[in-house]
Amino acid sequence: MSQPVEKVVRAACPHDCPDTCAMEVTVADGRAVKIRGADDLPFTNGALCPKVARYLERVYSDQRLLHPMKRVGRKGEGRFERIGWDEALDTIAAKFGAIAADDARGILPYSYGGTLGFVQGGSMDFRFFHRLGASLLDRTICSSAGVAGWKATIGAMVGTDPEALVDAKLILIWGANPVVSNLHGWRYLQEAKRRGAKLVCIDPRRTQTAEKCDEHLAPWPGTDGALALAMMQVLIDDDLIDRDYIAAHTLGFDALAERVKPCTPEWAAPLTGLSADAIRRLAREYGSVKPAAIRLNYGLNRCGGGGMAVRNVACLPALTGAWRHPAGGAVLSTSGNFPVDQQALERPDLYPHAPGRPPRTINMATIGDALLTVDDPPIRAIYVYNSNPLAVAPDNRRVREGFAREDLFCVVHELFQTDTADYADILLPATSQLEHRDLHKSYGHLYAVDNQPAIAPLGEAKPNTEVFRLLAARLGFTDPALAESDDAIAAAAFKRRDNRVYGLERGLAGQGWARLNLPRPFAPFAKGGFFTPSGKCEFFSASLARQGHDPLPAWVPPHESPVSNAALAVRYPLAMISPPARNFLNTSFANLPRFTEQERGPSLEIHPADAAARGIVEGDRLRIFNERGAFHARAVPTDRVRPGVVVAPSVWWRKLSGDGENANAVTSKALTDMGGGPTFYDCLVEVAKDAHDD
Repeated sequence: MSQPVEKVVRAACPHDCPDTCAMEVTVADGRAVKIRGADDLPFTNGALCPKVARYLERVYSDQRLLHPMKRVGRKGEGRFERIGWDEALDTIAAKFGAIAADDARGILPYSYGGTLGFVQGGSMDFRFFHRLGASLLDRTICSSAGVAGWKATIGAMVGTDPEALVDAKLILIWGANPVVSNLHGWRYLQEAKRRGAKLVCIDPRRTQTAEKCDEHLAPWPGTDGALALAMMQVLIDDDLIDRDYIAAHTLGFDALAERVKPCTPEWAAPLTGLSADAIRRLAREYGSVKPAAIRLNYGLNRCGGGGMAVRNVACLPALTGAWRHPAGGAVLSTSGNFPVDQQALERPDLYPHAPGRPPRTINMATIGDALLTVDDPPIRAIYVYNSNPLAVAPDNRRVREGFAREDLFCVVHELFQTDTADYADILLPATSQLEHRDLHKSYGHLYAVDNQPAIAPLGEAKPNTEVFRLLAARLGFTDPALAESDDAIAAAAFKRRDNRVYGLERGLAGQGWARLNLPRPFAPFAKGGFFTPSGKCEFFSASLARQGHDPLPAWVPPHESPVSNAALAVRYPLAMISPPARNFLNTSFANLPRFTEQERGPSLEIHPADAAARGIVEGDRLRIFNERGAFHARAVPTDRVRPGVVVAPSVWWRKLSGDGENANAVTSKALTDMGGGPTFYDCLVEVAKDAHDD
């Protein structure tokens, strides 16, 4: 018998992670038999994270949706019967057409980071809903507050090249847990440590990253902005600043210096829960060691003052002149280096702009309220893809109530029957990354990565782009942009005249990845050139002032904390954060047995003193609750969390959690100070041993 013919196909990891790994998929007789990280992309370096290393279990899972279906039970029951694609598409087109005849803004797309690809995550879908005249979606659920704060200061999502961090002498890892959520980036931080750098982790929890750092500071959740202000006060008061850099490349220093005068470490200590000495020592070390870098992530932006917190941290490198060195400065995201042609991808010009029907935008973070209260017109149909709002959206009770409306026509396009899929009227099978074409930028390095389909779609699964092309044709839309191929979309993703993409197309075609045409070493702001209106790092932001925000760095307290809301803290004295579980990626992988077994069910980390005060011991079934709702989890007493803080690793599918709830039963619909983001980590709760556990 002859051996099966094997081929290796270049691919890209599609998930919401800074690493955007290049992958090699080995295919034999039409079946993917092996997946590995590409050796030749320096950032991937031949390795994949433990989740994606098992990606074939996701692709070939017996849970995959393989055929279109329609609902036959009550919403939420998850009962469906198989139908054909023609019936599914005809049903959707008829419903959408009827709603559009009244007012297409009654239709809402809902998507986020199920894939970060240009093709399947932000092209034909936007074109279709623009041409339809549907409501627009403000995609805020992850990073919008931090993006707003960073852009107000720096001007674009540009910062230190993560590969250059190996040469830093001090690195502050702030609101990030790269061992879990930026594994390949962690490699560069480890190399810096081997070369003598000091790593300091700033996080309310002693994470896997914090345990591997030289020092860990655990501020109270939502107080990072106060810590950064106190650091600025010390830097200026001790003259640990680069006055030449400040004079040449910043705007508003005198006003900033006046603003932070009262923000001493003694002022910040009771807010943050850190000692004044620890804050002063951190500031002096940051101002003295060169080059010093800050690696932020979005953990600190998920609270009431999240946008301002990121802004405050973003000011620090300009004060010390840390931007002068390629290994200095700060990085939150590298995505702004990629000259993406959003107009070409999304075609907002297709929007019909009918008289009396101006475009309307719905914030995805408040989807529950939107489905229940928005009118003129009400939302009559929702199309969910690349997301699982019934699990990930805050204030989950309201979200469930909204999706349970019998008069809401709901379409879900998915790989698996998620919590959200249970509420669908029409459920469509989606392709995995190995079954469709795509192209990816990164927010954690400077390489674009191509994705070629390795195998044919399983069952009757279709990619997002194909479904929207078919729906457009059924609705009689004839614009050529709505029939464009996936290859053509990928080719239009970058602005071709931008020098940063010189040679990119050749590299992608030849090896499946290519670095942006940026200098090595890359020090984006060594000589200023910020992307702000002034071209400088803006300590004073006129654009924020025009939006009604404080134009200077400021302290914006959390909505819920003992300091900012003492009355609420009497009833709910514990601050809960719900960072990603190590074996999940939001709700991706959270249905696969290998990963749910490794997590051992929903858990709650609680300090031993807080556990003892409530009669809680290891393994107890706990009820975590506030006025919004409750969920249950297994007790894990540990000194990895500080007293007064509890941690619920997330995000569990509700129907796999054991009680039909997850941490978003208690999170709030309150929004951040800027960017309209959710406040997942700004949440007071009480914890008790479950009465049924006795």
